[in-house]
Amino acid sequence: MNRPIRAVSIFCMLLFLALMVNVTYLQFWHAKDLNEDPHNARVAEAAFSRERGAIIAGEGRDQVTLARSRDSDDHYKYLRVYPKPKMYANVTGFLTLGSQTGIERSENSVLSGEDDSLFVTRLVDLAQNQSSKGGNVLLTIDPKAQEAAYDALLSTVGPDGEGSVVAIEPKTGRILAMVSLPSYDPNLLASHDIPEAQKEFKRLDDDDSEPLVNRAIQTRLFPGSTFKIVTAAAAIENGLYNADDMVPAGATWQTPGTTGSNNVIDNEGRVGCNPEEIPFATAMAQSCNTAFAKMAVELGPEKLRETAEKFGFNSDYLQDLSPQAQSVYPTGTEDSDGNEVELNDAQTAQTGFGQFDVQATPLQMAMVVAALGNRGTLMRPYLVQEIQSPEYETLDTTDPEELRTAVSPSTADQVTELMVDTVEDGTAYPAAIPGVTVAGKTGTAQRGVPGKPPYGWFASFAPAEDAQVAVAVMIQEAPGKEIAGGQLGGPIAKAVMEAILDE
Repeated sequence: MNRPIRAVSIFCMLLFLALMVNVTYLQFWHAKDLNEDPHNARVAEAAFSRERGAIIAGEGRDQVTLARSRDSDDHYKYLRVYPKPKMYANVTGFLTLGSQTGIERSENSVLSGEDDSLFVTRLVDLAQNQSSKGGNVLLTIDPKAQEAAYDALLSTVGPDGEGSVVAIEPKTGRILAMVSLPSYDPNLLASHDIPEAQKEFKRLDDDDSEPLVNRAIQTRLFPGSTFKIVTAAAAIENGLYNADDMVPAGATWQTPGTTGSNNVIDNEGRVGCNPEEIPFATAMAQSCNTAFAKMAVELGPEKLRETAEKFGFNSDYLQDLSPQAQSVYPTGTEDSDGNEVELNDAQTAQTGFGQFDVQATPLQMAMVVAALGNRGTLMRPYLVQEIQSPEYETLDTTDPEELRTAVSPSTADQVTELMVDTVEDGTAYPAAIPGVTVAGKTGTAQRGVPGKPPYGWFASFAPAEDAQVAVAVMIQEAPGKEIAGGQLGGPIAKAVMEAILDE
């Protein structure tokens, strides 16, 4: 064989080998990823050509359908329908020909019928020459709590407002409510009129208020004074103070190592904080910044960070809905040479009341109070209660999972006592429920932007002695209203707690 023919033969053989390797990779190694890719047009069309499973919440007569498929008279056969669109949009997400979000995405294999747990169902359908149906997903959401959270938040911030509410069952980690405003109508995105659906998506995506963002898990802001719960827990857990001790306070405090009025911490006119020493209960009930700033410096950033991380900061924890933003207690700052250095006293003081670089999502703050309501034990939060067959038979159930001990039972009890005082005699009084002992804490966090209103927060749980529900409220924008965590967030938290406790 002459040289040119040999070269062409070798080249053809190499092309053939490359083709075989590529086909093998696509069909065996990469097939699962391609099938699960929401941008795969063939997969997307198949999803609209079979009866997709339902997303449901609640039990018995209180059960509601959040997403289902109905017959369609066009070539896609089925149309995805969301009966309570705006109330649940941030949880269900949406299904379109080009993408999936929320539970529609995270539980796609079940809803589409392709999950391994539905293998027997698919075999039966094949034997009976029937098209396979998707399985159903039962969520942990309590419809009454969700409705209470949505209605209360909407009436507080208005149609142009921004905020979120999260409620958790402390003993299990079940998410009972998850609301994000502004919301949107997923029915308009699931439409088979593709140009109109794309137009609607672009409108929502370009909206400065970000309605497609699930603020419960994707928006992190300064938690402000609600973070004082963590600081108090760290101080008690590390033996610095007990709940019945006197703590240092003062009308103002120049942060260590600084000069100038910009570095002076004050209490925004709360005169109960003025004495140099005050009861710990007063510091919490009156939300004294100087007390918690000094407490943070006494603890040091390492111990405060350690406690924050035990509550969930600097980590991921929600496994059945994504993406989520990590809540942050800062690990340090960069010096002039780009090296990471520990927080200094002035920075640590600011973190003691939820400022500087401390950032939290509403879910994170709900986890903090849920752990305290569970006497210090932090449970993993979850949204999916059951995986069901198309006939609503239970195939798999999520079991509660203990993440870690955030603080000791003794510490949790003492912080709870401080939070009860804050509801009964302090700034958190708007969450008080007659006949129920409520533990709560307000938060009004400065944005760090001149002329911009603060963020409003509220975190609580009830009953304090045997917590059934823990709630976090975050108010980002409330046009036309003065934002204050207690006045705006307290009644919202109260409405959600009452919805659960009245059942």
